Amino acid sequence: MFLSSRVRAASPNGKIGLGFIGCGIQSRGLLSGFLGKAETQVVAVCDVDTNRREGHRKTVEEFYGRQSGSGFKGCAVYNDFRELLARGGIDAVVVATPDHWHALIVIAAAAAGKDVYCEKPLTNTIHEARAVVDAISRKQRVLQTGSQQRSSREFRVACELVRNGVIGRISRVEAGFGGPPRPCDLAGEAAEPGLDWDLWLGPAPLRDYNEILSPRGVHKHFPMWRKYREYGGGMVTDWGAHHLDIAQWGLGMDESGPVEVRPPADWAKAEQGVRMTYANGVELTHIAENGVTFFGADGEVYVNRGKFRLTLRGEQKARFLAKEDQPALAAQLDAVEAEFLGSAKVRLRASTDHKADFLASIASRVQPIAGPEVGARTVTCCHLVNLAYFHGQTFRWDPAANQFAGGTGNPAWLTREYRGPWRVA
Repeated sequence: MFLSSRVRAASPNGKIGLGFIGCGIQSRGLLSGFLGKAETQVVAVCDVDTNRREGHRKTVEEFYGRQSGSGFKGCAVYNDFRELLARGGIDAVVVATPDHWHALIVIAAAAAGKDVYCEKPLTNTIHEARAVVDAISRKQRVLQTGSQQRSSREFRVACELVRNGVIGRISRVEAGFGGPPRPCDLAGEAAEPGLDWDLWLGPAPLRDYNEILSPRGVHKHFPMWRKYREYGGGMVTDWGAHHLDIAQWGLGMDESGPVEVRPPADWAKAEQGVRMTYANGVELTHIAENGVTFFGADGEVYVNRGKFRLTLRGEQKARFLAKEDQPALAAQLDAVEAEFLGSAKVRLRASTDHKADFLASIASRVQPIAGPEVGARTVTCCHLVNLAYFHGQTFRWDPAANQFAGGTGNPAWLTREYRGPWRVA
């Protein structure tokens, strides 16, 4: 890979210097992946929890120690992300904090001249999504949203089938994932030693510590802060951020979105049922079954992680939904591409490694497969779904202006209240 002189300048060994902000379970997976890239050097890690950040430092130093055959002590640790961003030798940061911190950290990183890999969902509000896009553009940074399904072949093939009209004109889409979040009602518990709880909360309302939000020690599960509106968007911005991203990709809506959103009749307690309509008449429905299904005039395509099904005019052309299905998924995708996409007019960007795609973009200065506009549009869809569950109103949406239309909705829904000095303007 050719690295520009700008990238080489920051790291003394000519590698891309990486800093990690947030050291939980998702970050541990990302750390393992980036450590395995020859063109990177992890130089600093940051977390508000002492155990987690020291766990990351140990992983980094043991990895490089094994590589060099001697002791390695070159990974700095920080409690406050602002100190990490002010450090020299860092070209890019990997952000894997709870969602309520994403926008603030990404915007600060862009201002500090860093490229960013930020976990999905990109932001905690629609207003923050646009602020992130503006900040990345203004500072000419690269941003990869952690919507890694775009770097899996089954999703790309499914979307190419749709975009090339193989299943005919699309009438509707079903996207399956869990429900919306609820206000936090957790009781206070004894403080966790070594945790900067005030900084964990940051822009969120002040409340007492509870280990459901920030687990004690180095945990091996995904924390449930995402269930609460103050910190995340429930499963709508968790799995929903993945599957709505694929729906947008398949519909060719990466720079747009729906124009109307309708809640189900039982919206106050519903876990599914919101419907979004696009300007071309396609209707997307939130259902329970995990995955994405595109319905066309001539057939349908279902896709999920490691799963794929194509039906044309009542005939099943491909099916891989379980390990016992044969031939293997790769072989079926080969056959589908050969039969239906050999002369396709629409070819989507192909990536087989989401992290490598990000690193290539750092060198080329071309936005990656899930760049800022993609991440912002996807998370906007997620938030529109949640707003329908929260308020029980049908509203019109203007995706060009990123605001409510036709006298519907409430602009206050697009943002949130911030605590203390933390603000997204």
